[in-house]
Amino acid sequence: MDTASLARRGRPPTASRHRQATEVESWINRAAPWTEQTGDMTTRLSIGDFSRMTRLSVKSLRRYHDLGLLEPADIDRYTGYRYYDASQVPIGQAIRRFRDLEMPLKHVREVLRAPDASARNKLIIEHLELMESALQQTQQTVASLRALLEQPLAPITVEYRAVSAMTAIAISEPVHMRDLATWWSEAFDELHSVLISMSAVRAGPNGALYSNEFFEEELGEVVAFIPVSDMPIPFGRPKLIEIPEAELAITVHKGAISELDQTYGALGTFVAEREIGVQGPIREFYVVSSNEASAEAVHLTEVGWPVFHTKVEL
Repeated sequence: MDTASLARRGRPPTASRHRQATEVESWINRAAPWTEQTGDMTTRLSIGDFSRMTRLSVKSLRRYHDLGLLEPADIDRYTGYRYYDASQVPIGQAIRRFRDLEMPLKHVREVLRAPDASARNKLIIEHLELMESALQQTQQTVASLRALLEQPLAPITVEYRAVSAMTAIAISEPVHMRDLATWWSEAFDELHSVLISMSAVRAGPNGALYSNEFFEEELGEVVAFIPVSDMPIPFGRPKLIEIPEAELAITVHKGAISELDQTYGALGTFVAEREIGVQGPIREFYVVSSNEASAEAVHLTEVGWPVFHTKVEL
Protein backbone atom coordinates (compact mmCIF):
# COMPACT_ATOMS: atom_id res chain seq x y z
CA MET A 1 0.00 0.00 0.00
CA ASP A 2 1.24 3.49 -0.77
CA THR A 3 1.32 5.00 2.70
CA ALA A 4 4.42 7.08 2.20
CA SER A 5 2.64 10.21 3.32
CA LEU A 6 2.18 8.74 6.79
CA ALA A 7 5.64 9.94 7.75
CA ARG A 8 6.40 13.61 7.09
CA ARG A 9 10.13 14.22 7.22
CA GLY A 10 12.36 17.08 6.25
CA ARG A 11 9.64 19.59 7.03
CA PRO A 12 10.91 23.19 7.22
CA PRO A 13 10.64 24.78 10.69
CA THR A 14 7.54 26.78 11.59
CA ALA A 15 9.55 30.01 11.69
CA SER A 16 10.54 29.51 8.03
CA ARG A 17 6.94 28.93 6.96
CA HIS A 18 5.88 32.00 8.94
CA ARG A 19 8.45 34.13 7.09
CA GLN A 20 7.15 32.83 3.76
CA ALA A 21 3.59 33.68 4.77
CA THR A 22 4.64 37.16 5.89
CA GLU A 23 6.45 37.82 2.60
CA VAL A 24 3.36 36.93 0.58
CA GLU A 25 1.11 38.86 2.94
CA SER A 26 3.20 42.02 2.49
CA TRP A 27 1.87 42.30 -1.06
CA ILE A 28 -1.65 42.50 0.33
CA ASN A 29 -0.69 45.12 2.88
CA ARG A 30 0.81 47.37 0.18
CA ALA A 31 -2.68 48.33 -0.94
CA ALA A 32 -3.35 50.35 2.21
CA PRO A 33 -0.32 52.68 2.12
CA TRP A 34 -0.75 53.11 -1.64
CA THR A 35 -4.28 54.38 -1.02
CA GLU A 36 -3.02 56.69 1.72
CA GLN A 37 -0.45 58.18 -0.65
CA THR A 38 -3.01 58.94 -3.35
CA GLY A 39 -5.65 60.20 -0.92
CA ASP A 40 -8.96 60.71 -2.65
CA MET A 41 -7.30 60.63 -6.06
CA THR A 42 -7.99 57.62 -8.22
CA THR A 43 -6.02 56.40 -11.19
CA ARG A 44 -8.28 54.51 -13.54
CA LEU A 45 -6.62 51.64 -15.39
CA SER A 46 -7.93 49.73 -18.37
CA ILE A 47 -8.10 45.97 -17.99
CA GLY A 48 -5.17 45.70 -20.42
CA ASP A 49 -2.97 48.01 -18.38
CA PHE A 50 -4.02 46.31 -15.15
CA SER A 51 -3.17 42.94 -16.73
CA ARG A 52 0.32 44.12 -17.63
CA MET A 53 0.89 45.60 -14.15
CA THR A 54 -0.21 42.46 -12.30
CA ARG A 55 0.82 39.79 -14.83
CA LEU A 56 -2.73 38.42 -14.64
CA SER A 57 -4.26 37.63 -18.02
CA VAL A 58 -7.40 39.42 -19.14
CA LYS A 59 -9.14 36.05 -19.17
CA SER A 60 -8.16 35.46 -15.54
CA LEU A 61 -9.26 38.96 -14.51
CA ARG A 62 -12.67 38.41 -16.06
CA ARG A 63 -12.96 35.10 -14.27
CA TYR A 64 -11.92 36.62 -10.94
CA HIS A 65 -14.54 39.31 -11.45
CA ASP A 66 -17.24 36.73 -12.12
CA LEU A 67 -16.20 34.85 -8.98
CA GLY A 68 -16.18 38.00 -6.86
CA LEU A 69 -12.49 37.55 -6.11
CA LEU A 70 -11.20 40.79 -7.66
CA GLU A 71 -13.90 43.15 -8.87
CA PRO A 72 -13.16 46.15 -11.10
CA ALA A 73 -13.38 49.57 -9.54
CA ASP A 74 -15.76 50.64 -12.31
CA ILE A 75 -17.60 49.19 -15.30
CA ASP A 76 -18.64 51.44 -18.15
CA ARG A 77 -22.42 51.20 -18.32
CA TYR A 78 -22.44 51.65 -22.09
CA THR A 79 -19.48 49.57 -23.27
CA GLY A 80 -19.18 47.08 -20.42
CA TYR A 81 -15.43 47.77 -20.24
CA ARG A 82 -13.84 47.00 -16.89
CA TYR A 83 -11.63 49.59 -15.20
CA TYR A 84 -9.44 49.08 -12.17
CA ASP A 85 -7.91 51.47 -9.66
CA ALA A 86 -4.16 51.71 -9.11
CA SER A 87 -4.68 50.82 -5.45
CA GLN A 88 -5.84 47.36 -6.57
CA VAL A 89 -2.50 46.50 -8.18
CA PRO A 90 -0.90 45.03 -5.01
CA ILE A 91 -3.98 42.84 -4.47
CA GLY A 92 -3.74 41.57 -8.03
CA GLN A 93 -0.04 40.87 -7.59
CA ALA A 94 -0.74 38.98 -4.36
CA ILE A 95 -3.40 36.88 -6.10
CA ARG A 96 -0.90 35.98 -8.82
CA ARG A 97 1.58 34.79 -6.19
CA PHE A 98 -1.06 32.69 -4.49
CA ARG A 99 -1.94 31.13 -7.83
CA ASP A 100 1.77 30.51 -8.50
CA LEU A 101 1.67 28.55 -5.22
CA GLU A 102 -1.26 26.55 -6.70
CA MET A 103 -3.62 27.84 -4.03
CA PRO A 104 -7.26 27.09 -4.97
CA LEU A 105 -9.37 30.15 -5.71
CA LYS A 106 -11.62 29.32 -2.78
CA HIS A 107 -8.64 29.56 -0.43
CA VAL A 108 -7.38 32.74 -2.11
CA ARG A 109 -10.75 34.32 -1.36
CA GLU A 110 -10.52 33.22 2.27
CA VAL A 111 -7.04 34.74 2.57
CA LEU A 112 -8.12 38.07 1.06
CA ARG A 113 -11.18 38.23 3.32
CA ALA A 114 -9.37 37.18 6.49
CA PRO A 115 -10.26 39.53 9.37
CA ASP A 116 -6.64 40.20 10.41
CA ALA A 117 -3.00 39.39 9.66
CA SER A 118 -2.90 36.49 12.13
CA ALA A 119 -5.83 34.72 10.48
CA ARG A 120 -4.36 35.44 7.06
CA ASN A 121 -0.96 34.03 8.02
CA LYS A 122 -2.58 30.90 9.39
CA LEU A 123 -4.33 30.22 6.08
CA ILE A 124 -1.15 30.86 4.08
CA ILE A 125 0.96 28.61 6.32
CA GLU A 126 -1.60 25.80 6.04
CA HIS A 127 -1.28 25.96 2.26
CA LEU A 128 2.52 26.03 2.43
CA GLU A 129 2.43 22.89 4.57
CA LEU A 130 0.26 21.16 1.98
CA MET A 131 2.76 22.12 -0.71
CA GLU A 132 5.65 20.82 1.41
CA SER A 133 3.86 17.51 1.82
CA ALA A 134 3.16 17.30 -1.93
CA LEU A 135 6.79 18.15 -2.70
CA GLN A 136 8.00 15.44 -0.33
CA GLN A 137 5.71 12.91 -2.00
CA THR A 138 6.98 13.95 -5.43
CA GLN A 139 10.60 13.60 -4.32
CA GLN A 140 9.88 10.15 -2.90
CA THR A 141 8.15 9.08 -6.11
CA VAL A 142 11.07 10.31 -8.24
CA ALA A 143 13.57 8.48 -6.02
CA SER A 144 11.43 5.34 -6.14
CA LEU A 145 11.17 5.46 -9.95
CA ARG A 146 14.91 6.04 -10.27
CA ALA A 147 15.62 3.04 -8.05
CA LEU A 148 13.14 0.93 -10.02
CA LEU A 149 14.89 1.76 -13.30
CA GLU A 150 18.49 1.62 -12.13
CA GLN A 151 18.64 -1.07 -9.44
CA PRO A 152 17.99 -4.77 -10.13
CA LEU A 153 15.44 -6.39 -7.86
CA ALA A 154 17.00 -8.42 -5.08
CA PRO A 155 15.74 -12.01 -4.72
CA ILE A 156 13.21 -12.48 -1.94
CA THR A 157 13.02 -15.11 0.75
CA VAL A 158 9.61 -16.69 1.11
CA GLU A 159 8.37 -18.86 3.95
CA TYR A 160 5.14 -20.76 4.42
CA ARG A 161 3.22 -19.97 7.55
CA ALA A 162 -0.03 -21.34 8.90
CA VAL A 163 -1.50 -18.44 10.85
CA SER A 164 -3.96 -19.40 13.57
CA ALA A 165 -7.17 -17.49 14.17
CA MET A 166 -6.65 -14.58 16.55
CA THR A 167 -8.76 -12.19 18.57
CA ALA A 168 -8.09 -8.57 17.69
CA ILE A 169 -9.36 -5.08 18.23
CA ALA A 170 -10.06 -3.79 14.75
CA ILE A 171 -11.52 -1.11 12.54
CA SER A 172 -13.03 -2.45 9.33
CA GLU A 173 -14.34 -0.09 6.66
CA PRO A 174 -14.53 0.40 2.88
CA VAL A 175 -11.54 2.56 1.93
CA HIS A 176 -10.64 4.23 -1.35
CA MET A 177 -7.04 3.68 -2.37
CA ARG A 178 -6.34 7.41 -2.56
CA ASP A 179 -7.48 7.82 1.06
CA LEU A 180 -5.54 4.88 2.46
CA ALA A 181 -2.64 6.78 4.03
CA THR A 182 -4.88 9.07 6.06
CA TRP A 183 -7.31 6.29 6.98
CA TRP A 184 -4.50 3.93 7.99
CA SER A 185 -2.86 6.50 10.25
CA GLU A 186 -6.09 7.58 11.92
CA ALA A 187 -7.31 4.00 12.38
CA PHE A 188 -4.17 2.84 14.16
CA ASP A 189 -4.02 6.01 16.27
CA GLU A 190 -7.55 5.22 17.44
CA LEU A 191 -6.78 1.54 18.05
CA HIS A 192 -3.66 2.39 20.09
CA SER A 193 -5.66 4.88 22.15
CA VAL A 194 -8.35 2.33 22.95
CA LEU A 195 -5.75 -0.34 23.69
CA ILE A 196 -4.09 1.90 26.28
CA SER A 197 -7.30 3.24 27.81
CA MET A 198 -8.67 -0.29 28.39
CA SER A 199 -5.35 -1.71 29.62
CA ALA A 200 -5.57 -4.49 27.04
CA VAL A 201 -2.79 -7.03 26.51
CA ARG A 202 -1.25 -6.94 23.05
CA ALA A 203 -0.71 -10.39 21.46
CA GLY A 204 1.20 -9.49 18.31
CA PRO A 205 2.22 -6.69 15.92
CA ASN A 206 -0.20 -4.36 14.18
CA GLY A 207 -1.69 -5.85 11.05
CA ALA A 208 -4.09 -5.18 8.21
CA LEU A 209 -6.20 -7.13 5.74
CA TYR A 210 -6.76 -5.83 2.21
CA SER A 211 -9.63 -7.23 0.17
CA ASN A 212 -9.30 -8.09 -3.52
CA GLU A 213 -11.77 -5.30 -4.33
CA PHE A 214 -9.45 -2.76 -2.76
CA PHE A 215 -6.83 -3.50 -5.42
CA GLU A 216 -9.12 -4.29 -8.35
CA GLU A 217 -11.68 -1.49 -7.90
CA GLU A 218 -9.57 0.96 -5.85
CA LEU A 219 -12.34 0.76 -3.25
CA GLY A 220 -12.78 -2.14 -0.88
CA GLU A 221 -12.78 -3.39 2.68
CA VAL A 222 -9.65 -2.77 4.72
CA VAL A 223 -9.24 -4.09 8.26
CA ALA A 224 -6.70 -2.47 10.57
CA PHE A 225 -6.16 -4.63 13.65
CA ILE A 226 -4.09 -5.24 16.76
CA PRO A 227 -4.08 -8.80 18.16
CA VAL A 228 -5.07 -8.94 21.85
CA SER A 229 -5.16 -11.76 24.39
CA ASP A 230 -7.40 -10.21 27.01
CA MET A 231 -9.68 -7.27 26.47
CA PRO A 232 -13.25 -6.20 27.29
CA ILE A 233 -15.60 -5.25 24.47
CA PRO A 234 -14.74 -1.68 23.37
CA PHE A 235 -17.14 1.12 22.52
CA GLY A 236 -17.27 3.17 19.34
CA ARG A 237 -15.68 2.42 15.99
CA PRO A 238 -13.14 -0.22 17.14
CA LYS A 239 -14.63 -3.70 17.45
CA LEU A 240 -13.43 -6.91 18.99
CA ILE A 241 -13.32 -9.46 16.14
CA GLU A 242 -11.73 -12.75 15.18
CA ILE A 243 -9.18 -12.66 12.39
CA PRO A 244 -9.60 -16.01 10.60
CA GLU A 245 -6.82 -18.55 10.24
CA ALA A 246 -4.96 -18.60 6.95
CA GLU A 247 -2.17 -20.31 5.05
CA LEU A 248 0.21 -17.69 3.76
CA ALA A 249 3.33 -17.32 1.68
CA ILE A 250 5.20 -14.59 3.56
CA THR A 251 8.14 -12.39 2.71
CA VAL A 252 9.59 -9.42 4.56
CA HIS A 253 9.70 -5.95 3.09
CA LYS A 254 12.46 -3.75 4.47
CA GLY A 255 12.23 0.01 4.23
CA ALA A 256 9.66 2.58 3.18
CA ILE A 257 6.03 1.64 2.60
CA SER A 258 6.23 3.61 -0.65
CA GLU A 259 8.34 0.77 -2.10
CA LEU A 260 5.99 -1.97 -0.93
CA ASP A 261 4.59 -2.57 -4.41
CA GLN A 262 7.93 -4.06 -5.47
CA THR A 263 7.65 -6.65 -2.72
CA TYR A 264 4.06 -7.34 -3.76
CA GLY A 265 5.25 -7.87 -7.33
CA ALA A 266 8.01 -10.28 -6.33
CA LEU A 267 5.82 -12.27 -3.94
CA GLY A 268 2.90 -12.36 -6.37
CA THR A 269 5.23 -13.68 -9.10
CA PHE A 270 6.55 -16.34 -6.73
CA VAL A 271 3.02 -17.52 -5.94
CA ALA A 272 1.82 -17.38 -9.55
CA GLU A 273 4.79 -19.38 -10.87
CA ARG A 274 3.94 -22.20 -8.46
CA GLU A 275 0.17 -21.92 -9.07
CA ILE A 276 -0.54 -21.94 -5.34
CA GLY A 277 -2.55 -18.74 -4.95
CA VAL A 278 -6.08 -18.78 -3.55
CA GLN A 279 -8.74 -16.14 -3.04
CA GLY A 280 -8.50 -14.16 0.15
CA PRO A 281 -7.25 -10.88 1.56
CA ILE A 282 -3.60 -9.91 1.51
CA ARG A 283 -2.21 -9.58 5.03
CA GLU A 284 0.39 -7.16 6.26
CA PHE A 285 2.06 -7.33 9.66
CA TYR A 286 3.93 -4.20 10.72
CA VAL A 287 6.79 -5.72 12.70
CA VAL A 288 8.68 -2.43 12.86
CA SER A 289 6.73 0.65 11.81
CA SER A 290 6.69 4.38 12.47
CA ASN A 291 5.36 3.61 15.94
CA GLU A 292 8.62 1.90 16.86
CA ALA A 293 11.15 3.79 14.72
CA SER A 294 11.03 7.04 12.80
CA ALA A 295 13.68 6.01 10.24
CA GLU A 296 11.94 4.28 7.32
CA ALA A 297 15.10 2.37 6.44
CA VAL A 298 14.62 0.09 9.49
CA HIS A 299 10.90 -0.52 9.02
CA LEU A 300 9.90 -4.17 8.56
CA THR A 301 6.60 -5.23 7.01
CA GLU A 302 5.61 -8.86 6.54
CA VAL A 303 3.44 -9.40 3.47
CA GLY A 304 1.29 -12.53 3.46
CA TRP A 305 -0.22 -13.90 0.24
CA PRO A 306 -2.96 -16.53 0.69
CA VAL A 307 -1.90 -19.91 -0.71
CA PHE A 308 -2.99 -23.53 -0.95
CA HIS A 309 -0.65 -25.42 1.36
CA THR A 310 -0.71 -28.87 -0.22
CA LYS A 311 0.91 -27.48 -3.42
CA VAL A 312 3.55 -25.38 -1.69
CA GLU A 313 7.18 -26.14 -2.41
CA LEU A 314 9.04 -23.19 -0.92
